[in-house]
Formats: sequence, structure tokens, C-alpha cells
Amino acid sequence: MNLAYEYDIHLPPHSDPSKKYPAIFTLHGKGSNEQNMRGLVAPLADEFIIVNIRGDLRLGAGYQYYELKGLGNPIRESFDRAVRQLEAFIHDVTEKYPIDAAGRYLLGFSQGAILSMTLALTMGEQLKGIVALNGYVPAFVKTEYTLQPVDQVSAFISHGEFDSVFPLQIGKDNAAYFHQLTPNCTFKIYPTDHGVSEENQRDFVNWLQADAAR
Repeated sequence: MNLAYEYDIHLPPHSDPSKKYPAIFTLHGKGSNEQNMRGLVAPLADEFIIVNIRGDLRLGAGYQYYELKGLGNPIRESFDRAVRQLEAFIHDVTEKYPIDAAGRYLLGFSQGAILSMTLALTMGEQLKGIVALNGYVPAFVKTEYTLQPVDQVSAFISHGEFDSVFPLQIGKDNAAYFHQLTPNCTFKIYPTDHGVSEENQRDFVNWLQADAAR
């Protein structure tokens, strides 16, 4: 099995080899790496298999999943490639490890949030839910991609009130869009810039625990 991305994986301690577990696939922001996501999901490590995915394109000292023409303007070919590769990666890792295919979540920040929301729309009920922190849905995804029903997909979307990269209205637009598609959408605003506060983390951890138990 030739996996498209470098990753690290954490299985629950004392996991039962006869059981399958829900999983969280994390997607980092532009210029970051998979290690920067570990702390965000650490409180969930006893209950979920956690797969931290590293972007496959170098950017400075870090990585990205796709390239940009400019801020908020993905290079379409690069973006399409990332979506295809990530879908395949999620399926391949599910086969390789004791992951419950009915309990898969994506959790992304910034570029990772953009991809998490996009993958929810392209994979539909192949995902249990997403956590999208400070991102947006590219217009071409809404109008040109083949979209799957997401009425059974849960979404936790959050945005910084003072986000200097993606203004707050973008987060409100995300929420309005997903509220039309799924009844299981939570939207929260935090008094932050382009980042994740402790309150934001606490809220999505509680949300994931509750949603996985549904």
C-alpha cells in the first residue's frame, strides 16, 4: 500500500485488537506540519485513533497540501489533486488500521479546515463529521464539484472574531452554507485572531466526544 502522505498515528492505549475505533484525521495549516495538530487532539487520544497528516508539498520550514495563486485563491489543479489524494489516503489508512469506517472525523485548521469542509462535501456520509477551524469553502467547490448529501454528517465550524487572514464574515458564510445542508451543524465564534483558543479546543473536544457517542 503506497500512501500519499507522511503521517503519525496514535492508537488508544491498551486498545483491544478485536475492536475497531472511531478516528480523527487532522489537517494542518499552510506552512505548518502534522506535529502542530497533536496538542489540539491530545485530550481525545484515549477514545479515538488519531491520524495526523503531513502535507506533501514543502513550504519554507513546513508543508502545505496545495499551492495558492494568492491568499484565498487555490491553484485549481493543485487543490483538486489534494482532494483526490486525501480521499484515497483516508480509505487506505482505514483498511490498514482498526478504524471504524462509520466513525471517521476530519479536523482541520485554516488550509486544513478548507480541505475538511471540501471533503465533507465530496465524501458525504463516508465521514461521520468534521471540525473546521478558521477556513472557507472555495466557490468552485460549491459550483463545479460533484457534491454528496451531508445531511447525516455532523459539522463543528468555528472562526476567530478578529481573524486577520479570513474575516469573520467568511466564517458566518460557512455556517450558513452548512446549516442549509445538515441539521447537525454547530457554529461558534471566539475572540481570537487566526488561531485556536483553549475555549475553542475545549468546545470541539466536548463536541467530538458527544457526537461520537450518538
